[in-house]
Amino acid sequence: MKYSPILLSFNAKTAYSSPMLASLTIQNVVLVDRLTVAFGAGLCVLTGETGAGKSVLLDSLSLALGGRADAGLVRRGTDQAAVTAEFDIALDHPVFAFLSAQGLEVESPLILRRALSPDGRSRAWINDQPASIGLLRSAGGMLVEIHSQFETQGLLDQRTHRSLLDSAGKIISPLPALWADWQGKARALKDAREKAARAAADEEWLRGALDDLRALNPQPGEEEFLSTARTRLQARAHLLETLGNALECIVGGDGADRQILQAQRILGRLGDKGGSEMDSVLAALDRASTEIRDAAAQMESMADASGEEEESLENTESRLFDLRAEARKHACRIDDLPGLLETLDARLREMESFESGLVDLERAVTQAKAAYIAESEKISALRLRAGQTLDASVGKELPPLKLDKARFVTVLDPLPEAEWGPEGIERVRFLVATNPGAEPGPIDKIASGGEMARFMLALKVVMARAGIAGTLIFDEVDSGIGGATADAVGERLARLAKSRQVLVVTHAPQVAARADRHWIVVKKGDSDVRTLVLPLESDTARREEIARMLSGAQVTQEARAAADRLLQTGS
Repeated sequence: MKYSPILLSFNAKTAYSSPMLASLTIQNVVLVDRLTVAFGAGLCVLTGETGAGKSVLLDSLSLALGGRADAGLVRRGTDQAAVTAEFDIALDHPVFAFLSAQGLEVESPLILRRALSPDGRSRAWINDQPASIGLLRSAGGMLVEIHSQFETQGLLDQRTHRSLLDSAGKIISPLPALWADWQGKARALKDAREKAARAAADEEWLRGALDDLRALNPQPGEEEFLSTARTRLQARAHLLETLGNALECIVGGDGADRQILQAQRILGRLGDKGGSEMDSVLAALDRASTEIRDAAAQMESMADASGEEEESLENTESRLFDLRAEARKHACRIDDLPGLLETLDARLREMESFESGLVDLERAVTQAKAAYIAESEKISALRLRAGQTLDASVGKELPPLKLDKARFVTVLDPLPEAEWGPEGIERVRFLVATNPGAEPGPIDKIASGGEMARFMLALKVVMARAGIAGTLIFDEVDSGIGGATADAVGERLARLAKSRQVLVVTHAPQVAARADRHWIVVKKGDSDVRTLVLPLESDTARREEIARMLSGAQVTQEARAAADRLLQTGS
């Protein structure tokens, strides 16, 4: 048998638009030094003798998807193993939004790469950007589902069952919006209650502070006005004090006016003895006295206003000191007091309105919760019917898969209110029972490895478009079966491959005959053994491999004829 080169790309026989694994490049993994397999759409089958190394491909892909790093995978004599998985994905696939939210700028094709050292340490990249292993695992889980006797993903995660059931039942749920509305109003009510409690604790202080501020009635710009007035009034007071001192000097007890009057009396006693000159002196003293009295009158007129001015200064200083004291109490500027008064007044009005506001909020929360519960009950009824339909559909798929005594059961478990959420008020679980009368349980706890993979196949066929992973991998899903059952497995895998890329590792010729693309895994070499993955491009090559699977090492004409019949059935 002749084989083509390792790197291979087929023209798809099956119409396909879902995301898919485009290629897998493996370097220094166990018996592989370097190979690249270019996959395509539809049903992709890997066959080969036991021990040829088919598991190496799945182990390598698992490594690229963030799986457990086993140092034993590193090829002996090399310093590093590396695996690169390239995916063709539409840009509206959820994985891009997920990676963008993690800070990665990515585009199609999406390339996941993992390097593994002999000491077990590994590094990861997504489109050549360093990524954590956890991030690689999360992204990989959105692209590929692996179902095998030893490992399974996707459908076994009970957290996905509710959304998968909704998808299978075409249930469009308004619950996320109703939940968000209810929770938003509940948070607003909680905040309002906390605010009301804080306000009530401050009520006494608030009312006292408001009484003081209202009595003081501070005005904008008042500090500057009072300071200016105080300076002016202080200067006026100093002037009046000086006038008072001057008046005392001229009209006081020993003032100038009295002294002149005394001088006039003394000189007046001389009578005519002083002559005309004395008359002139007395006239001058009389004029001086008159001038002094005029000056005193003017100063007294000015001083008469001193009482009013002093009262004004006292009031101004008292007002200014009161304002400063209030500002110190509130740790603010005097000019901030009018605004503070408005703020505290608004707080008091708000506090007084809390009671009616709380009633309105409580009513809104009650209505939002009721709307959520009413719609949740409708969704629960739809899910119950969808689950019954799903159970019946999966049940029809089980007998041909040699699971005729098994049951598939969709269970809706009511949740306590504390666990309600945007998806509803119940938990959805997919359970199975493999024996009559047995209690259903989780698939991975009840079914054997082969049974579990066939359950997954049946469920996946029924829910062909549920989930976001575009590539489904089934490893030896035909384990322990043959004949009609193996043919039923192949038929269902082919049916599933019409909407998803399906990669199957199989020993069943009935499955291999239905492949859209077929590779054989072989070992080559004596001293330097290597695993090769070789595409079977021609019908002759495929017939020879299927005949080998039917008859063993010695391929007979009867086996070739049987292989031709299988290929005709699968085409």
